[in-house]
Amino acid sequence: MSYGDPNNPYGAPQGQPQQQPGYGYPQNQGQAPGYGYPQAPPVSPYGGPAAPTTMPGSVGAARVMMWVIVGLQVVGIAIFAFAAAALNAAKDEESLKDDTAFQDLVGNSTGVIWGYVVFGLAWLVFAAVLATKFKNGGNGARITILVFAIITAVLGIYPFILVGLVHTVLAVLVAVFVGNANGKAWFNRPRY
Repeated sequence: MSYGDPNNPYGAPQGQPQQQPGYGYPQNQGQAPGYGYPQAPPVSPYGGPAAPTTMPGSVGAARVMMWVIVGLQVVGIAIFAFAAAALNAAKDEESLKDDTAFQDLVGNSTGVIWGYVVFGLAWLVFAAVLATKFKNGGNGARITILVFAIITAVLGIYPFILVGLVHTVLAVLVAVFVGNANGKAWFNRPRY
């Protein structure tokens, strides 16, 4: 309804002259300021606010950080495998065959290092699978990513203090970005 509409109950009375230009509101303005309501946010068919249709920036950043963790795992596995192979090669060297302390150290630590390689490879595969779940994973994927990030942060602190610092920082950021409201909204959105 416009101001000049004869059916407008809030308009000027019929038969009376309109306001003069220069008084009140400017001429040719469609509506007086303050009328109407602000546009409501979109509502989903299930009630409540609408689910996001594009991945929020913080969740996208968490996905990128997961792929960085995968890359760092590849580097770490390569370093540990190289170290284990170098210790095996040093064990067979002629000048060190008679050193019993070295042979005991190498015998015990080589198996531990190969265990780290296997564990790192399994953790790498797990991280890669979780990184692919960001696009269409549900709340279960979100909880699994949170648990993975927290365990990764703890492992980055304790056994791998020096090399795990970057893992710890990235894992904490992944946990924060996936655990916040944007992450919850993204992973709990309805899938059609």
